[in-house]
Amino acid sequence: MAVVAVWLRLELRRRWRSLLVLTLLVALSAGVVLTAVAGARRGAGALDRLLAQTLPATIAVLPSTPGFDWDAVRALPGVTALSEFGVAPAEVDGVPVDLPFDLRPGTVEVPVVLEGRAADPARADEAVVTPGYVEASGRGVGDVVTLALPDPSVVDAAGLADGGSAPPSAGPVLTVRIVGVVRSFVLADRPGDAPVPHPSPGLLAQYRPHLLGTSDQAALQALVRLDGGAAAVPAFQAALVALTGRTDIAYLDLSAQQAKIGRTLAFESASLLAFGLAALAAATVLVGQAVVRGAGAAAADLRVLRALGMPRRLATAAAAAGPALAGLAGTALGAGAAAAASAWFPFGTAAGFEPDPGPAVDAPVLGAGGAALVLLVVAGAVLAGRPAPSGSAAGGPQRSAVAAAAARAGLPVPVLVGTRFALEPGRGRSALPVRPALVGAVAGVLGVLAALTFSAGVSEAADNPDRFGQTHRLQAWFGYFGEDLGGPAGPVLDAVAADPDVTGVLDVRDGVVDLRAPGGGAGAARPVTVFTGPPPGGRPFPTVLTAGRMPERADEVVLAPGTARDLRARPGDALAAAGPAGAAPLTVTGIGFVPAGPHNSYDDGAWLSPEGHAALAGTFRFHVGLVALRPGADAAAVAGRLAGVVGLEPVASPYEAGLLRNVEVLPLVLGGFLALLAVGAVGHALATAVRRRRHDVAVLRVLGMTRRQCRAVVATQAAVLAAVGLLFGVPLGLALGRVLWRLVADITPLQYAPPVALLALLLVVPVAVLVAGALAARPGHLAARLRIGHVLRAE
Repeated sequence: MAVVAVWLRLELRRRWRSLLVLTLLVALSAGVVLTAVAGARRGAGALDRLLAQTLPATIAVLPSTPGFDWDAVRALPGVTALSEFGVAPAEVDGVPVDLPFDLRPGTVEVPVVLEGRAADPARADEAVVTPGYVEASGRGVGDVVTLALPDPSVVDAAGLADGGSAPPSAGPVLTVRIVGVVRSFVLADRPGDAPVPHPSPGLLAQYRPHLLGTSDQAALQALVRLDGGAAAVPAFQAALVALTGRTDIAYLDLSAQQAKIGRTLAFESASLLAFGLAALAAATVLVGQAVVRGAGAAAADLRVLRALGMPRRLATAAAAAGPALAGLAGTALGAGAAAAASAWFPFGTAAGFEPDPGPAVDAPVLGAGGAALVLLVVAGAVLAGRPAPSGSAAGGPQRSAVAAAAARAGLPVPVLVGTRFALEPGRGRSALPVRPALVGAVAGVLGVLAALTFSAGVSEAADNPDRFGQTHRLQAWFGYFGEDLGGPAGPVLDAVAADPDVTGVLDVRDGVVDLRAPGGGAGAARPVTVFTGPPPGGRPFPTVLTAGRMPERADEVVLAPGTARDLRARPGDALAAAGPAGAAPLTVTGIGFVPAGPHNSYDDGAWLSPEGHAALAGTFRFHVGLVALRPGADAAAVAGRLAGVVGLEPVASPYEAGLLRNVEVLPLVLGGFLALLAVGAVGHALATAVRRRRHDVAVLRVLGMTRRQCRAVVATQAAVLAAVGLLFGVPLGLALGRVLWRLVADITPLQYAPPVALLALLLVVPVAVLVAGALAARPGHLAARLRIGHVLRAE
């Protein structure tokens, strides 16, 4: 091996610039690939790592009843821990907020501390915040906020600590210092949320009447952690019904929310991993060319030593030594860059659930992945550096049916030759990378069009609450927990409906009803938030159904997608329903989204007819009026015009709309890398064709082909590759983009509408032609300026 070492020293002196460039190319490629793979792994596991450290709640129980016996619930079988919580109407720096507080901190949802420390439970003047609060307010650890608590009379008047149903009045004003930044699943920042400080338990100990009322009569909710996790939720709900005799208690199934977030993280991680694989493919094409050129040049220089008796094995090792060393050094640099880049990961949705943000070296990925990349470079260098065997391969060159058809059609010679260059790989020293170029062209068009089609779906849905079934833009609150705040809602809604920008109003009452799976089997009943739908024959109101129709009779129901999934119910199935006012069988007439409320999400609930709701739920938990507007109407302006009729508030976009924005960027980046792959593959094929088939071009020049026709040969080759990419890439890209969007629509869920990237469809052909022409310009110029005599003498 001493000969190899000597040759390597010579190579480093002669070709240090090209080897340095190769090292940097490998470093860039390795850094991108390893960063993507490590980032995908970290993002996929972010939620699991957070849950493992924070004693997460399995379910939130929301009875909204003063004096509820939580000790009895705490004693139920399977309950690991239970922590009561509430919210009080307060002000932070003069802004009204719903201030959260816990009665038993440290038992459920114990947050990780990202910065600073946890609040001292003995102090009332300390609080912790989430990263979202720091970003929104600009205040972090060490800063202070002014906290104004409500007077106990306000809490007494509200009757429950469930979210600001009465404005705060004069109470104690405290200066509270932020001592930590924390995170847990419940405390994770979500798109659309308005983060608030979370006070120390000492605040409740010192100012209890200002949070719970003069006699602790404020209603509390609870976070419950179950031994069996998500699987134990139905049994717990059944046990709670048996304990309390109530079927109207609402729940938030936090384990189901965790599963939904997990599916979102899995999709984001899969997209990031696909980006890494696309980067690897692009690097294989682009960096592989440099490796092949370097090893091939060294192999050519070693022919003299081979003629003097140098063994084939040593010649191969010597030719591959320079590129292999560059690959090793570049991979080491890339691994270091990936370790440094880990400080920016995870991103998207996963960033909001990462328990330990900052740099994190993924040793398995950097070690195993780096070794694999080094082996890939070495293998390419060895294959390119092998001396050519004596003799030639048997068999004739492969012929293209398309090129043969072009010949039979009598097309001009430049077109025929360019078509053969594009579609016929050839053999031996005239072989061309036809298949990689064709695959790269198709992949580039496919990737870009799929990414833009997917992005069109994301953009449309994220800006359109109708896709989530939220067809109303304004709402008015008429009553809480069976008591209306004013007069009848009907005349008020009639006045609202008269506004020219209003297209529909709906008087909605919600309640909680237990629904049993199809057939009324032995499975536990599932508490479901039910809403009164538009009355048959009454004023129309837009609803979004994915199947079936709205209920028209008292014994019919429409289930939200999440509820239908949990109950394994479809249109036409029979359900057993039991509520505070009675029990009755129901027939599922459709699947559709429901209004998002304080105790339910848009995909969790059910629609009943007004008669069905009265027969099962009886009274209401929340009484609200929904107002739908014409497209393009200004919701704030409508609310201002109707302020004298009723107080209308805007409806926040669903949390899932923000999640969609997080999954949009990765397919776009992936499409960009596939486009880069296409440019590299096609450009390499064009340059290689001019170099390896220069003899063919020289012969044609001798026979009368002009320089312009030589340029036309290369332009035709590029045009054929672009045409193949468009022929297969456009329909496949459109189909793939829609398949991916349907997958996301089902995961989210939301109403699927086939996305169309109209601008991309209009521009894909001219852009592909322009790119192909640009790639053909330099090789065409070289083909036109070939030194014919020199080429033919060399051959």
